[in-house]
Amino acid sequence: MRARFSTEVMDSRNGAEMASILRACVHCGFCNATCPTYRLKSDELDGPRGRIYLIKSMLEDEAISTSSQMHLDRCLICRACETTCPSGVRFGRLLELARPLVEERVGRSGWERLKRWLIRYIVPHPRRFSALMVVARIFKPVCPAVLRELVPTAATGDAGHKAVSHARKMVLLDGCVQQALAPAINAAAGEVFDRLGVQLLSFPRSVCCGAVPYHLGALHEARRYARANIEVWSAALDAGAEAVVTTSTGCAMMLKEYAELLADDPIYAKRAARVANLVVDPCEVIDAEELGRVYQAKSSPAIAFHAPCTLEHGLHAAGRTQACLRAVGFELTSVPDAHLCCGSAGSFSLLQPQLATQLLDQTLTALQSEAPTAIASANIGCIMHLRRRADRPVMHWLELIRPHRVRADQ
Repeated sequence: MRARFSTEVMDSRNGAEMASILRACVHCGFCNATCPTYRLKSDELDGPRGRIYLIKSMLEDEAISTSSQMHLDRCLICRACETTCPSGVRFGRLLELARPLVEERVGRSGWERLKRWLIRYIVPHPRRFSALMVVARIFKPVCPAVLRELVPTAATGDAGHKAVSHARKMVLLDGCVQQALAPAINAAAGEVFDRLGVQLLSFPRSVCCGAVPYHLGALHEARRYARANIEVWSAALDAGAEAVVTTSTGCAMMLKEYAELLADDPIYAKRAARVANLVVDPCEVIDAEELGRVYQAKSSPAIAFHAPCTLEHGLHAAGRTQACLRAVGFELTSVPDAHLCCGSAGSFSLLQPQLATQLLDQTLTALQSEAPTAIASANIGCIMHLRRRADRPVMHWLELIRPHRVRADQ
C-alpha cells in the first residue's frame, strides 16, 4: 500500500512500525470474508481493509472524525483477518497502536470517557468487581431484561485444590475477572496439572494481565500491570519454573504482548521478552495421550467446543484442545462457522452491545445446532458471554474433564 507519512509520524515512538504494517497490505480484500463486523454490516469501513485506510489517512495527517473512530471501535480484534491475510498484515497490532492516537485527535464525550474509565477502574480488580457483582445480583430482579442478562449467577463448583509439590513447576496467572466469576477454572487446572506431574504456582500478588486497559488504548496502565506481574514471577522463573500458564486464552495473548509493550523499557525489556516467550495455554503443554490415561469419560458425551479467537487466530493452537477432549473420551459435535467471533472480545460486549448480541446469537445457533450436552471453551470472557443465552451448561474445558479422573485402584 502506497502512503506518504510525515517525518513526525516516522520519527514517533511507533510510527515506523505502523508504517511497515500498513505498507504490507495489498488491499486484496480477502480479510473482509472472515471479518465478523463486515459480515454483519456489509460496510467497507467495518472491515479490516477499510479500517486500514482510516488509519492510513490519520497517519498522513488527514482529518479523522468521530465516524472514523466509530468504525475503529467496532473492531473486535479477533485476528481472523490475520489468519486469512496472504500478506501477513498484523492488523491487531496496528489497531492497538492507532487507538491512543485516535483518542488524542478525536476525543470522546464525557459519558463515553466515564464508561471506559469505569471498566478500567473496576474490571481488572477482583475485589471491586466482586463487590459490583454482589450489588448487581441484589437488584437483578428489578432490572430490565437487557440488564438482567448481563448479571451472571454466583460461581458454583469446587474452587479448591491443595497444591502438591512436584519437580516440574509452572507459574499460573490467577487472573482478575476469572477470580471473581469462575474460581473453579484455576482449581481444575491445578488438579489436572497435578495429576500430570506438574505443580502450578499461584501468586496472589499478581494482577490483571493488562488486556483491559491495553484494548481501551490506555497503554501506560497496561505497562504498569505488565511490570507488576514480571516482578511477582521473576523469582519463580529464576528458580526454574518452565512456563507461565493461563487458563484464559485472552490473557495468554496479552502476556505474549509484553515483549512489544515494554520493548523500550531499559529495565524491563529483557525480562518482558522472557515472560512472553514462556507463556502457554494448557493445551500447548498437556500431552493428549497422557491426559487420556489419567482422565476418561465413561459415556462419550457429545460436547460442542467453542474455539476462542485468541486460541485460533492469536495463539495459533487450533485443534489442540479438541485433541485433549477426544483423548478423554468426549465426542465433539460439528460447529458451523467455528472461526467467527462470539462477540465477547473483552470490553467489546459492554461498549458495543448490539453487535455483540448479534454475534452471540449466531454463535449459539451454531454451537447448539447438533444438541450437545454442554459447551466448552477456553476463555473466561467467551464463557461468560455464551452463558448469557445458552440453553445448556457452558464451562471451561478443564472443568469439563475434572470429574472424569481414573481412580488408581481401577
